[in-house]
Amino acid sequence: MPDLRIAPVRDEGTLRDWRHVHNVIVPPAALSLDEVRERNGRHRLENAYLGDVLVGCSTVRPPEGEDAVATVIARVLPEHRRGGIGTALYENGLAHARVLGAKAVETVVLAANEDGVRFAGAHGFTETERYVLVGETDLWLTLRLTVPEGWFPLRGSVRAQRFLRTLQSCGNSVCAGSRSS
Repeated sequence: MPDLRIAPVRDEGTLRDWRHVHNVIVPPAALSLDEVRERNGRHRLENAYLGDVLVGCSTVRPPEGEDAVATVIARVLPEHRRGGIGTALYENGLAHARVLGAKAVETVVLAANEDGVRFAGAHGFTETERYVLVGETDLWLTLRLTVPEGWFPLRGSVRAQRFLRTLQSCGNSVCAGSRSS
């Protein structure tokens, strides 16, 4: 996909773009710009563009807990699905999670998003939890990536170090390996 560009959220315009995709895909969890700004300080947020057209976004939450579980979420606008954009966003997010030291990866999908659930299953995720947020009615799924032992490269690998150097210039505190909450 030669025209696909995945870029970190860095300014008001890209914040608005990320928010648009997020809110279209998960309307029950619609976010304000202030909430997106706050998330951008804690997580790696990126947008996907085909040429100049916004087609998707992603979130990478840094690894947490003893199991070093990162969360990778890829979102693609419905009219741009089934063309490899979700896979590109997912692979990019997964690479970032590896650099941050993830030993396991999860994703979160609104159960009503049948395309998202199908995508996660096709990419090796299996459901681990179903839940409804307090005061809400929408069902959410947590899915964990099932991968062979040792699949995640060591933090010190040459490829991981090269990727980390690339990310250090992205202008997002999460990119340089910060684990702030």
